[in-house]
Amino acid sequence: MKILVTGSGGMLASALAELLEREHRVSALSRKEFDITDVSSVRKNILRVSPQVIVNCAAYTKVDKAEEERSEAFLINAEGPRNLAAVCRKLGARLIHISTDFVFDGKKSVPYKEEARPYPLSVYGMSKLQGEKNVQDETTDFIIIRTSWLYGRGKDNFVKKVASLARKRKDLPVVYDQIGTPTYTGDLSTAIMNLLDKPPGIYHFSNEGVASWYDFAHAIVEEMKKGGMKMRLEALRPILTEEYPAPAKRPAYSVLDKSKYKRITGEAIPHWRESLSRYVAEELWRRR
Repeated sequence: MKILVTGSGGMLASALAELLEREHRVSALSRKEFDITDVSSVRKNILRVSPQVIVNCAAYTKVDKAEEERSEAFLINAEGPRNLAAVCRKLGARLIHISTDFVFDGKKSVPYKEEARPYPLSVYGMSKLQGEKNVQDETTDFIIIRTSWLYGRGKDNFVKKVASLARKRKDLPVVYDQIGTPTYTGDLSTAIMNLLDKPPGIYHFSNEGVASWYDFAHAIVEEMKKGGMKMRLEALRPILTEEYPAPAKRPAYSVLDKSKYKRITGEAIPHWRESLSRYVAEELWRRR
């Protein structure tokens, strides 16, 4: 199968392209090579590659910065997917678009199913939700995958940030009243591959389990200890969201229900703790 992956400079696209290349013909293009906000660039590149599937990993992901860069966030996260979907429809290609748990307001106390009503709290969430709507308006052959709390090889992420701070600081405050699920890009890449030919629609995917950012940080520190990493850290300190003010509001609870994905694919999903251990062993400590 010929597959085009956008946003190749990012964590997810890099992991995905490496996985897909084992069984498919993959063209992974960066924003410089393929600007999804430019209609002419979209048409030119898609016609040149002539893919059967496009996986859109290109996104504006600076959650707080989006509050002041609203236009740019909507251009990349909403208009870009519309451009891709419109060309996909004309060429008969499938579009797989990556979205986010930030489309929800976090007021539920049970995992969000695909049909739950979105209500984003931030500009970032609003732009991603509009991207979902634009994809659905332009084509019927789409898969939208909502995911959460991504980390993986490549750019900086929460795991690397905590590890770095643990080496430098004795005290580290971490929010404990935002609940979700960390998701390893390697596992999300496998999920995308499993959904390549599955029925169109919206799917939720994250690793299994539930955690706060404090729980996540605590697990990272535990992995550091197991790996014999030196650190100055003496205490992780749980704090409330209000004690760590940020421009963008976050959902307090954004755990995703993955039952549809598991039913359609028949695949099990690794627990986030297991995947964190795997990531740390394969990537982080290797670079000590």
